[in-house]
Amino acid sequence: MITLLGGLAAVVSLAQADDDWRYARGRGPDVAPVNDALYAEECGSCHMAYPPGLLPARSWEKLMGNLADHFGDNAELPQEDAAAITGYLVGNAADRSDYRRSMRLAASIAPWDTPVRITRIPYFMHEHNEIPPRLVAGNPQVKSLSQCQACHRQAEAGSFDEHDIYIPGYGRVEDD
Repeated sequence: MITLLGGLAAVVSLAQADDDWRYARGRGPDVAPVNDALYAEECGSCHMAYPPGLLPARSWEKLMGNLADHFGDNAELPQEDAAAITGYLVGNAADRSDYRRSMRLAASIAPWDTPVRITRIPYFMHEHNEIPPRLVAGNPQVKSLSQCQACHRQAEAGSFDEHDIYIPGYGRVEDD
């Protein structure tokens, strides 16, 4: 049994390395891009319409269940629109996705945790832990890590490739 598990771990490791190489070369999104017009219109009118693969289904359900207090704002929608958007988000959530970054985000969240902020997910925090606050909160063109599209130029296409990061006022970032 241990040999089988060791072999499986090696296969998973090789698959991840191949996957990293493929995406590091800009060969496709690493999260499914938004493809729902209602969601893009309603949620994208106030902020980037975050790809559903950035949060697990339980988080989208919690977030959509309290639109009257959506991070301090009232974002209530007609019931049928809220239900349709919730269905889209839950059906394409990180824990239901086969995109690599979605799977990594979902795997990093404890089963008892239901984050509603992408910036609070352990994988996200790990990936952004070396960014000095002056480049984000202290940067008037970025302001917050929740402004993905400020630095990830292909965020809306589902690509969060570290080789395509450009911090406004600073420039390209390479993770060596």
